[in-house]
Amino acid sequence: MVELLVLIPLLFTLPTVFLWAQFEKAGRKGWETLIPFYNLYVFLKIIKKPLWWYLLLLFPFINVFMYMLMLVEMAKCFGKYSLGEQFMAVVFPFIYFPWLAIKNKDEFLDPDKREEPKKSAVREWTDAIIFAVVAATIIRTFLIEAYTIPTSSMEKSLLVGDYLFVSKIAYGPKVPNTPLSFPFVHHTLPFTRHVNSYLTWIELPYWRLPGLGKVHRNDAVVFNYPAGDTVSTRYQSNVSYYTLIRQYGRKKVWSDKKDFGNIIYRPVDKRENYIKRCIGLPGDSLQIINRKVYINGKENHDPGKKEFEYKVYTDGHSINPIILSRLNITEGGRTSIPGEFVYMLTDEARDALAKLPIVKKIEVFNIPAGIRDPEIFPYSKDFPWNRDNYGPIYIPKKGATVALNLKVLPLYRRIIHAYEGNDLKVKNGKIYINGKVADHYTFKMNYYWMMGDNRDNSADSRYWGFVPENHIEGKAVFVWLSLDPNKTLLDGKIRWNRIFTFVH
Repeated sequence: MVELLVLIPLLFTLPTVFLWAQFEKAGRKGWETLIPFYNLYVFLKIIKKPLWWYLLLLFPFINVFMYMLMLVEMAKCFGKYSLGEQFMAVVFPFIYFPWLAIKNKDEFLDPDKREEPKKSAVREWTDAIIFAVVAATIIRTFLIEAYTIPTSSMEKSLLVGDYLFVSKIAYGPKVPNTPLSFPFVHHTLPFTRHVNSYLTWIELPYWRLPGLGKVHRNDAVVFNYPAGDTVSTRYQSNVSYYTLIRQYGRKKVWSDKKDFGNIIYRPVDKRENYIKRCIGLPGDSLQIINRKVYINGKENHDPGKKEFEYKVYTDGHSINPIILSRLNITEGGRTSIPGEFVYMLTDEARDALAKLPIVKKIEVFNIPAGIRDPEIFPYSKDFPWNRDNYGPIYIPKKGATVALNLKVLPLYRRIIHAYEGNDLKVKNGKIYINGKVADHYTFKMNYYWMMGDNRDNSADSRYWGFVPENHIEGKAVFVWLSLDPNKTLLDGKIRWNRIFTFVH
């Protein structure tokens, strides 16, 4: 953080140098533009803005807008009020201000004495729109942002069609990795399928501003999908790129554009947003035994309304849809076997169905321990785990060191290489990190373990592993609207009982 506080004013020194002539016309010395920190102080004195603006120049992303406002104010000091002139001052200050010094004889106008020209209606609307966009962008980046729930992975805690407010200040807002991006969209431009909404000309390192607290166990957390760094434009994040590689092989995925489209990379802040419950914290040991989660040897009791997959056997009759609706059973249906149904059920729904006269038996799906699912992280035969019986696994903590060998490596390979940027190779049975033989590794970041409340219908950490701290976006706190996608307005589309409720 100290390094960034030093670096940021240095970055603003370069465009300020090109104001040499303007500084002199304002009665200052031209060489004052060359001194980092001090030149910004003088700049604010010239345009007569309060010194608290200086504090805002220390905050990434906000400082860009503040500096733009300073350039606009400097242009006004030389009688430049048109939108085109101010655009040039903001976007091309290194060309525009020296050009003014050479081509323009305008004198410096004291901000306290100059008369502001009357704006046209078009100009007033344009300024208002620009201000609104900038203000909304700052709010959604650093304070609070609206999200929607597109999938059922958090049923019944969060429902498909819930609209949430997510607090960015709960854990501290992240500085955007890609500040040059189209406002109010995520990674793709509106009305396009594959056109990026961002530019990678500037990519900032991970930095998080101070927040109200830290991630706690069982928080409902929004984060960037860790396995979404590389995606197929054909499948996007609906099917993980790494799953495609395991199924079809790298050569086919990269060469067959008809079936897989282009393979593209996305920066951290432009990966898909997921919401899950944080089950494991840095330094925890996690194990799942017959669907029950144990943290450091103790069963975890989270506040979520968990669902599991059940087989329901009837006397041959179907269950009345009205009963299913009343019990809020939204996933599942009849199988090919007469009298057999598969439903995702909470404990309450399961017990209610069991009391129906037509229901003969209810069995939970449970994959026994020792049966390996090849799609379960870390995708190694040395770890015969599945969704219902998993681990134990250690969740890395910043500064902690683990012993490395070829058996353990699959657990932490992606952390070492992809998340923490090391060169990792295995040669002749030995592990090399950054060219040196390694038998241990010390983690540079904290990591978290995320799981959906709809345990048997959730792509979560069991399938793609740890969530790095630099992927954490915020905490889900409030449902402000809830719409049932399967109903009409006349049929109860608005879930009134969920509006203005807090997320637990």
